[in-house]
Amino acid sequence: MNEVYLIVGMALVTFAIRYSMFLVAGRFEFPAGLVNALRYVPPAVLTAIIVPAVLIPTGEGVNLSYTNAYLVGAVAAFGISWFSQNLLLTIVLGMAAFWGWQGLLGIIG
Repeated sequence: MNEVYLIVGMALVTFAIRYSMFLVAGRFEFPAGLVNALRYVPPAVLTAIIVPAVLIPTGEGVNLSYTNAYLVGAVAAFGISWFSQNLLLTIVLGMAAFWGWQGLLGIIG
């Protein structure tokens, strides 16, 4: 029964936090500088999630060697996105580079 109280409590807190923003959405205007700064939140959060996963794939330490398929795929995806500006192409070719490098390492190693 304690689990039910815990889940209901978390749902209420989550709902209250999100709904409170809808209540003040039309009545309050953020300063232009804050709105401008908030545009950088999604890329910063995504970077904070992806960089550790790429550089520390096993969780034991930073791996900057050629045997890190995650790093090879990320570098390939970065280059593809830089030149093509195409999200779908970046995802497809970045994953192909990752899987291809992983397969190549499996054959060699």
